Amino acid sequence: MQPDGRLPSELWIKAHIKRCIVDGIPATVVHRGEKNSGTLILKINQLEAGCKVLSQARNLDGDLAWMPALGGGLVEESAADAYIDRAVTRDPDVWVVEIEDREGRHPFEGKVL
Repeated sequence: MQPDGRLPSELWIKAHIKRCIVDGIPATVVHRGEKNSGTLILKINQLEAGCKVLSQARNLDGDLAWMPALGGGLVEESAADAYIDRAVTRDPDVWVVEIEDREGRHPFEGKVL
């Protein structure tokens, strides 16, 4: 447990991956970050429709939120991957999880800002 009461990143992410599996949503850790305090980038692959990228953030009250990347819309997978590659280069402690769901669903709590 972190000093602020949050679960370590690795445990929190693994729990959400298992939730995806239970819900029949394919999810994979693409890049393992710092196991205790790494932040998360979600790549939501909606297959033919394209991909959406969300970066973990906190709102003004400290609650979990998501910052949309690349204009917040669906982009080609190559554009999503390039964005994620740049983010990992800047911060190798970041986690990256790819979720494949045509509807864009994911089990991670928090509002998109």
